[in-house]
Amino acid sequence: MQPDKSKSGVTSDPRKHAIDQWVSAYLGESVVGEPASADASFRRYFRYFHGDSSLVAMDAPPTQENCRPFVDIAGRLKRAGLHVPDIVHQDLQQGFLLLSDMGTQTWLNALNEANADEWYSAAIDTLITQQLHADTAGLPQYDEALLQRELELFPQWYLFRHREKVVTGELRQRLDRVFDVLIRSALAQPQVFVHRDYMPRNLMVSDPNPGVIDFQDAVAGPISYDVISLFKDAFLSWPEERVLGWLGEYFDKATAAGLPVPADFDTFLRDCDLMGAQRHIKVIGIFARICHRDGKPKYLGDVPRFFAYLRTVIARRPELCDLQWVLDQIEDNQ
Repeated sequence: MQPDKSKSGVTSDPRKHAIDQWVSAYLGESVVGEPASADASFRRYFRYFHGDSSLVAMDAPPTQENCRPFVDIAGRLKRAGLHVPDIVHQDLQQGFLLLSDMGTQTWLNALNEANADEWYSAAIDTLITQQLHADTAGLPQYDEALLQRELELFPQWYLFRHREKVVTGELRQRLDRVFDVLIRSALAQPQVFVHRDYMPRNLMVSDPNPGVIDFQDAVAGPISYDVISLFKDAFLSWPEERVLGWLGEYFDKATAAGLPVPADFDTFLRDCDLMGAQRHIKVIGIFARICHRDGKPKYLGDVPRFFAYLRTVIARRPELCDLQWVLDQIEDNQ
């Protein structure tokens, strides 16, 4: 089927037409990008072939997205020694970036039982390099206000908007107590560079492996955040025994590298459990928002995964008994 065209002959996707022209002008030849990927934001990516090589252009509409943090964080991570895309060309006013091509395969699609131990070991090494060497100067802080705003996505978008549940009375009181426990735990942890979405979907199969993408929301925050994000993923689950083994590997390597992890693994695991619970609650709210605000319902299909993660943590953390009550209320009203 032919694309719709306006009277001027331009397709009904003017930004795609504009980015094709922008890349063509840079390369000195007429090229048309092929869809490379899309994510839960308003960003889109197109792949352009040029001779024997390829480049990927990011389309980030300035009214909804800001390319400047991407450019800034890419530089910080590259200087720290991580494998991230090179920024080949940029037009921040239009919201266009032209990047080196990190390939077509994410870890989400390539991880399996056979390679998981080797690959996760590489991801741990990359994360430790990031935490040791990535510059945090001037980054936003993962402070109390940001942690609270993220947690509030759950009652606002999942409970009220999606489940049509009024969040008042005992429900509100118990949520507030849970949120207080999670926020206090996060703020008490040593602060390092936090990617904020360090998970298999944002790691690329590459040489060296992994390539790291989708880092533009980086902050200075709790040391446990990225490592628990890696193993309690939004789209991929592993048996708890295996996750504990990988967390132990990270703990040993981080300790040897001189990172400010707790002195004992049990304390570190509690930090990971509570930090993970904060993230799981937030992501449930985000997925509900993406459904109802942005018209992308598919993400809600992964919400049960996060409730399962929360149940696992609740079982070994009595300080989260109020969260168990909240989840029981939700399930009783299915």
